[in-house]
Amino acid sequence: MLNQRTRIILAALAIIALTFTILDLRGGKGPFSSVRSVVSSALGGVQVATSVIISPITGVGSWWGTWGDQRARIAELESQNATLQDTVIRSAEDRARADALDQLLRVAGVGRYRIVPAEVIAVEPAQNFAWTVTIDAGRDDGLLADMTVINGQGLIGRILSTTKTTATVVLIVDASSAVGARVAGTEEIGILSGTGRQDSLEFQTLDPLAELKSGQALVTFGSRSGRPYAPGIPIGEVVDVSGTAGQLTRIATIRPFADVSALTIVGVVIRPPREDPRDSVLPTPPATISGSLALESPSPSGVNDGASPAPTASTKPQKEKAATPVPSPTPSAGVATNSGSN
Repeated sequence: MLNQRTRIILAALAIIALTFTILDLRGGKGPFSSVRSVVSSALGGVQVATSVIISPITGVGSWWGTWGDQRARIAELESQNATLQDTVIRSAEDRARADALDQLLRVAGVGRYRIVPAEVIAVEPAQNFAWTVTIDAGRDDGLLADMTVINGQGLIGRILSTTKTTATVVLIVDASSAVGARVAGTEEIGILSGTGRQDSLEFQTLDPLAELKSGQALVTFGSRSGRPYAPGIPIGEVVDVSGTAGQLTRIATIRPFADVSALTIVGVVIRPPREDPRDSVLPTPPATISGSLALESPSPSGVNDGASPAPTASTKPQKEKAATPVPSPTPSAGVATNSGSN
């Protein structure tokens, strides 16, 4: 039991503590406010210092996790971007192939050439020829040596050799190439020779008095049985003529319609037309689009059946043919034909 003195002391201490508490709550100016401020400041400084020291250490884990997530996201985005780029490239290539095939079928339909489409799979010299390409069709597809090769712009060359599944094509720009050619709209014939340049050919008429001028087009004169060159295939356009009429040597520079440096889809003529299409396959100036032949769409049978009705585009040339028949074989015409088969 507490004695009376102890009780008095405890009561006094309780009254003093209660008094200080009331004063501190009412105005914050109690006798312990200074002490509390000092303690708070000291503890605040310790807390700030601890935060400065500990935060980088505790933040390493969070930073590493975030960086890992970012790397995974970057890798995912890069993969998606590569996939999209591949899709766009394939789509553009598919459109280009489809356009090339469409142009080829138009030419074959208007000229009534029965063809086997193929794709260029290699470009390399072969058997002393500098300008040759390899296509993905061969004997199994009915291809033989000395068959004509065309694309949507015109003449490409002739088949040099075949395997079961591939064929080697000599391009008309090869320096050893020679084709019997005719000036469109006339009966003037001559020899077209390759120069070894992809954008230039040379043409020499058999008649030294023949008139030649820039802008005239050339088509194939044709070989016997359509090999190596079927008739009426567009070749190129006269861009320059050296010499004057009457000179023994007059050479015309020809710009080929076909760009042999950018070949994709080509067609091999496995059966020539029953009648010479003359100039009907040539593009008309208003219908020329980006160097390609913009011809009327033929009926589907125009590609596969040489006996199908001729498209409207060939009506006028056929009439001209009736009015001006093709001359019977003469020594000069025979030279053109035989030269084309070299």
